[in-house]
Amino acid sequence: MPVEDKLQDLKTRLIEANDLSTAGAVLYWDQSTYMPPGGASARARQMATLEKLAHEKLTDPAIGRLLDALEPWAESLPSDSDDAALIRETRRVYERAIKVPSDFTALIANHTAETYQIWVEARPANDFKRVQPALEKTLDLSRELANFFPGYDHILDPLIDFSDYGMKAETVGAIFADLREQLVPIVQAIVSQPPADDACLHEYYPEDKQLAFGAEIIRRFGYDFNRGRQDKTHHPYEITFAHGDVRITTRVKERRLDEALFSTLHESGHAMYEQGVNPGYEATPLGGGTSSGVHESQSRLWENIVGRSRRFWEHYYPQLQMMFPAQLRGVSLDTFYRAINKVARSLIRTDADEVTYNLHVMLRFDFEKAMLEDRLAIRDLPDAWNARFEQDFGITPPNHSDGVLQDVHWFGGLIGGAFQGYTLGNILSAQFYDAALHAHPEIPDEIGRGQFATLHDWLQANIYTHGHKYTAAELTERVTGQPLTIAPYIAYLRTKYGELYDL
Repeated sequence: MPVEDKLQDLKTRLIEANDLSTAGAVLYWDQSTYMPPGGASARARQMATLEKLAHEKLTDPAIGRLLDALEPWAESLPSDSDDAALIRETRRVYERAIKVPSDFTALIANHTAETYQIWVEARPANDFKRVQPALEKTLDLSRELANFFPGYDHILDPLIDFSDYGMKAETVGAIFADLREQLVPIVQAIVSQPPADDACLHEYYPEDKQLAFGAEIIRRFGYDFNRGRQDKTHHPYEITFAHGDVRITTRVKERRLDEALFSTLHESGHAMYEQGVNPGYEATPLGGGTSSGVHESQSRLWENIVGRSRRFWEHYYPQLQMMFPAQLRGVSLDTFYRAINKVARSLIRTDADEVTYNLHVMLRFDFEKAMLEDRLAIRDLPDAWNARFEQDFGITPPNHSDGVLQDVHWFGGLIGGAFQGYTLGNILSAQFYDAALHAHPEIPDEIGRGQFATLHDWLQANIYTHGHKYTAAELTERVTGQPLTIAPYIAYLRTKYGELYDL
């Protein structure tokens, strides 16, 4: 068989596996948006069936034989060749997948779908005990999955590798320790001052107007509604079904103006990344973002560096006042800007300010390590959560709903490998933005005029289009000229919040 035919055969098989996996994603989206609760049991079974079929397709020995045949040819290609990258990335994905039995992937899919529905009902009821048995099984499954990859230095390493390839628990821990050392003094200096007045955010803001305002902003950012849509859910996320179907979700509180607004900006950052991937990569291992950290860098860049900047609101605040004249009458731009950038000890990670946010992530990362190492039992997790919160934030959650039950990750997925990406993304967001400014110093002035094309186009050319062609480490070096570093992020925080709080 000619090389071209072998390559096409490989792509066809990869697309079939991806189509099955994406069909499962559609079912997940429906479960988290419109599915009636009575469908939960059947939905878990359906998702498990699709996951098993997708895994069997991906681990078909025929794919291994095609890779064996194509690799010598791929090695003769330029290193930045798309075809060479496809062979290289498919080999990595294939070798990882064949270590895990298909029945086990189905078991995980079934269990996490069932656990998600339990969490949806348990969180508003403040009922940790209801979800505890399912979470104990999740921990067992997480350990079992990690153990399909022997030879790791830490049991977290294989789980981190799924979402942030190349990172290890030790590396993440060192980055977090360095960042924490820099952050804590900033937090202490700010929270010792009188808190910013954010009362303006807690007036009554009708849901339809909130959603309309956010949708118009992300349309201007570059989110293509012809290839996407927004719906409501319990915990916001972005999900990709195809190059032409990249969806986002949000949640709305009518007395929290910032909740849906910044959630919408955040998820649009993820979605623009996915919409910008080279369409030739669709449904192959090169499709989609390269890591959770890089993905998160895009959501945090648009949400925070752009969306919480003063220049942004110099343009958009008059429009927001026109949309909500009664609520914002007499509220100055200075007051509003300080309100949306208020630094305070807070209970909810997704609502946390830029300065304290990473402390929330570190807490979860440390708990994942402790649970996987069998140093922390699930039954003891709520008490441990409250004690750590008191230690790190000086406050104790009044209930489990705003404490250990607040994040969907452990209840809709596994324990381990999910949270580190949020902080890695914060760090990278500043590093990438610095590189964009170096190329285009006019970007802040354009943001002040409500113009985002230069920034979006730079991200498209330097990050989005490459999909999974490069690893996160390779992409970071390629875009910024250096490895991941916390320096730009710390400089960004010190400059912005130094001005806000006269540090």
